[in-house]
Amino acid sequence: MMLSRVADSLYWMSRYLERAEHTARMIDVHLNLMLDQPADATDLRWRRVLSTLGQVSEGTEAEAYRAVQAMAFDTANRSSIVSCIIGARENARQVRELISSDMWEQLNRLFHEVKRSGIEDVWESQPLEFLQAIKQGIYLFQGITNSTLAHGEGWQFIRAGRYVERAYATAILLDVHFKEFAPGIEKPLASEHLEWVGLLRSCTAFAAYCHVYTADLRPDRIVEFLLLNEEFPHSICFAVNSLQDALESIADITTIRRGARVSKLAGRLRATLSFGQIDEIMAGGLHAYLGDVMHQCDQIHASIHHVYISYAVEAALA
Repeated sequence: MMLSRVADSLYWMSRYLERAEHTARMIDVHLNLMLDQPADATDLRWRRVLSTLGQVSEGTEAEAYRAVQAMAFDTANRSSIVSCIIGARENARQVRELISSDMWEQLNRLFHEVKRSGIEDVWESQPLEFLQAIKQGIYLFQGITNSTLAHGEGWQFIRAGRYVERAYATAILLDVHFKEFAPGIEKPLASEHLEWVGLLRSCTAFAAYCHVYTADLRPDRIVEFLLLNEEFPHSICFAVNSLQDALESIADITTIRRGARVSKLAGRLRATLSFGQIDEIMAGGLHAYLGDVMHQCDQIHASIHHVYISYAVEAALA
């Protein structure tokens, strides 16, 4: 059985990198949206982005420069891109002997990339290039991990960390966006069209959505795609399915009997999504439904920590 500290480090390494990639993607999308919308919509949009990432803007304004500084470079913010990559590297360092050399080298390159960058330099030159480098660096790390690390218990903890983070982040994103625009099932207003495009692009989903529904942007179809689609990697359903698969594999590999309880929690959430119908979800209240998804993600995270990381010795021996 894998040591609890190893499982914890691999799990959090993966969560931090997923969070950094998600944040970089959000900033990238909304910087691009600034080019197509009037300046008076900027502060409102950045306040929404900060709320989506679990952060609160100071004062009444959240203009782009300050928002990007807080989300990308502020080391006092534990969810900023820099803080997440530092946290991922530190967790990887603690299990250096158990990950591949290629994984360590790629994460180290990413670490030095963000450490030598600052808001002043990036903002005055090419902020979009910096964000693209972060996203591509994390994609590369994930590909290297899948190609060079044995697909055993450690790899499954990496998958679990990635997908619990992805499911939770996407649920928050949907909740914040839909609460602000309070949509029905009709087509959005022309003034809101770019906001719905931005939501899809924030999940790398615009092209995939158009392949399923064409370019007909309807709020109910957007939430159905990002919530219930089983094939798209950034949908909540896909993330939860992958999370349960990882937890079932861990339970099969380990000798901890209580591991089955963790996978059952994920299985319950998976069933909730698999049998969900978009008309019933919207009629019953999307905010409450997404709140329940986030609550169940919190339960799964707490159960992973309790069963595999902070368990008592007596429980392991039993």
